[in-house]
Amino acid sequence: MISNLHTHTLFCDGENSPEELVLKAIELGLSELGFSGHSYTFFDESYCMSKENTKEYKKEIRRLKEKYKEKIKILLGVEQDYYCLEPTNDYDFVIGSVHYVKKDDIYIPIDESKEILINAVNRHYNGDFYALISDYYSLVSDVYNKTKCDIIGHFDLITKFNDNNDLFDENSEKYKNAVDNALEKLYKSPAVFEINTGGMARGYKTTPYPDIQIIEKIKNRKKKLIFSSDCHNKDQLLFGFESIKKLID
Repeated sequence: MISNLHTHTLFCDGENSPEELVLKAIELGLSELGFSGHSYTFFDESYCMSKENTKEYKKEIRRLKEKYKEKIKILLGVEQDYYCLEPTNDYDFVIGSVHYVKKDDIYIPIDESKEILINAVNRHYNGDFYALISDYYSLVSDVYNKTKCDIIGHFDLITKFNDNNDLFDENSEKYKNAVDNALEKLYKSPAVFEINTGGMARGYKTTPYPDIQIIEKIKNRKKKLIFSSDCHNKDQLLFGFESIKKLID
């Protein structure tokens, strides 16, 4: 079954309308397409669905679900940020993600830009990236408890700007211990992990979220993995799926 459940539209920070994405999915032969608009975060409205947009989003996805039901299965989902306060009970599925770390009453965006991340670490962590990493993975380890998600979104998003270990060493014991502690807690949840190619599609990374070594750890624990493109543009709906499949098979 060819599917993608991590898809963003014009209702949040995507580039295409939902219907444009449905038509592209049909063209590519997808059997299933899940929409996952960014949930409303009161402290940062720059990228997410507004409360009013959320209502329109739900209405539109349900319309498309009915319109194209003979051609493709469409699911209404949401990417629920850890700090979001909005309910999720009327979605078909939930992706639970950590996009921020709250420190000194400031919500630090993990994936906005390399400069913002460096400045935040210098200001709030005295330049210690591993202290930020510890806080980040502590939140990730709790993302199922907080969101009751079906899918754990981009597990190691903290590595977005670290493709060459520019900011911290992903082979260090400090980093690996933080990763392993989070994994151990998430293994106990029923949520599945996504192999997310979004960082690759947008030119930030040469490998998916999570890293190949982390994927192997998840596989060894017999936890389910699904592919997603974290799609923000219809031409990247299945970005990197085949190449990553070859790496992990």
